[in-house]
Amino acid sequence: MNDPVLPVEIGLTAAIVAMAGDVPMILTASAGEGQAALPSGPFNPLQHRTFEIGLRAWVARQTGAHLGYVEQLYTFGDRGRHARQGDRDPHGVSVGYLALARIGDDAEENAGFRPWYGFFPWEDWRMGRPALIEALILPELTNWADRDRVRRERATRLFGASARHDEENVLERYELLYEAGLVEEARRDGRETALARLSLPVLGQPMRFDHRRILATAIGRLRAKMKYRPVIFELMPEVFTLTHLQRTVEAISGRHFHKQNFRRLVDASNVAEPTGAESVATGGRPAALFRFRRELRERAGVGLRVGGRG
Repeated sequence: MNDPVLPVEIGLTAAIVAMAGDVPMILTASAGEGQAALPSGPFNPLQHRTFEIGLRAWVARQTGAHLGYVEQLYTFGDRGRHARQGDRDPHGVSVGYLALARIGDDAEENAGFRPWYGFFPWEDWRMGRPALIEALILPELTNWADRDRVRRERATRLFGASARHDEENVLERYELLYEAGLVEEARRDGRETALARLSLPVLGQPMRFDHRRILATAIGRLRAKMKYRPVIFELMPEVFTLTHLQRTVEAISGRHFHKQNFRRLVDASNVAEPTGAESVATGGRPAALFRFRRELRERAGVGLRVGGRG
């Protein structure tokens, strides 16, 4: 007797990032039950030759956003990733993408940009170590780990006060919180949780299905990518001040950088060149305007090698 075969549907899911001032934003679509969702759509091989062509087409149609840089992330296909689906429903496999856009792009009424730190408040270290880590996350992780050595080591490595904070480990931190039952998606998926004792907003806004996991993957990828590729300039205007560039890099990486050290880093990377013009928009001393050196766009190893301890 042959085992039953569950039909599989291939979808595309996009984490679309833009900047609003010094706030990194993510484009979301309405999803019902008050939860945000990443823009998603089916792949139709009869209409689109490649995944990326299909992605660009339905994102523009669904949200009104026109994408710049696009990169495939990962294929998300774990069983149960679509909560409350029955075993007879088609199994949804989604190819995740990181995409960059400009906040000025028009969006349809059912979509809008939201701050990404609303979904991951423990990832914003620009003002120092987030207070909610000591106040809520570490105590709950300690209770969850109990005498389990592997759990304790993971909690210490990812959230411990003396551990090195690696800004790229966004997915690892989210998955630990999920396993410990400290995010709403864990309760929705039927896991035992500690959420009855917690105030939900402090541990981030939930997302539909496994979309917060996809977004965590995208944030970690972008934080890593900007160190060796000039993708940060896809989020910048044509001309900018070094202060504007620093605030954008800080917003994406979730950490603060010393002004002079950052400017030495920009000089050493040679990715920006002065235009000869100045900006007086700040109301203070005129600031030199720079632009990205476009000839470096495809050169390997060109980026802003930011990083260090949190």
